[in-house]
Amino acid sequence: MKKLFPILIIVLLFASCKTKNTGVSSNTQVNKQETQDTIRIANDELEYEVIIIDSGFDSWMLRRARPKSYYTQSFLEARNIQYVTEWNRRVVTSGYSTRLYDMQINYAQGVDYGFDVNYTLYHYFVFFEEKYNQKLTTHNPRF
Repeated sequence: MKKLFPILIIVLLFASCKTKNTGVSSNTQVNKQETQDTIRIANDELEYEVIIIDSGFDSWMLRRARPKSYYTQSFLEARNIQYVTEWNRRVVTSGYSTRLYDMQINYAQGVDYGFDVNYTLYHYFVFFEEKYNQKLTTHNPRF
């Protein structure tokens, strides 16, 4: 890739869990490593990459996430903008745990990251809220 456009890197060193590959669109590849629930989504055409490292996320996705057909990309994009805005606010505001909010997320409104990135990112935020008892938005996402 000419440019690496990091969207999300969450590094929380917890117990390792085995993961399972799932199918995605032909332009997107998902590499799941067996170490620390690592999920990587990359698309060479759009030059983006999402890496999520958080123990339990993969198994949570398999158990709790609604099917992709339930969502529209515009719904996911709108929610992700809300989540990213609050996340980035917490990164730069003192009083929030730097263990939880350690780096900003570069997610720009109006950029087409594709359905898979938006789907995974949205569900990571929902997972994050549940796992760490954080409330990032005002809506109640029983996704």
